[in-house]
Amino acid sequence: VCAVTSVSAETAITVDTSTASQAAVSDSVNINTDNAETLALGLKGIGVKRAQAIVTYREANGPFIEASQLQEVKGIGAAIVQQNLDRIKL
Repeated sequence: VCAVTSVSAETAITVDTSTASQAAVSDSVNINTDNAETLALGLKGIGVKRAQAIVTYREANGPFIEASQLQEVKGIGAAIVQQNLDRIKL
């Protein structure tokens, strides 16, 4: 599903809303399987850069065993993990 938002008569921005729809349907994200875009949309305080760091970390170190392991990813602290405990699936 794509939505087009007109910025001007000459420029249009296309936004892929298929992943956003998945995140809206489910209030949780799987930190072991979801892609960076889904993680960024589903986790509070996590943007695309940190979400990609999560994916990179799990590719290098294997699946997360518990949510608190997210603190091992650069830029993610205890406060962000705590804010998202109800959203994180393993």
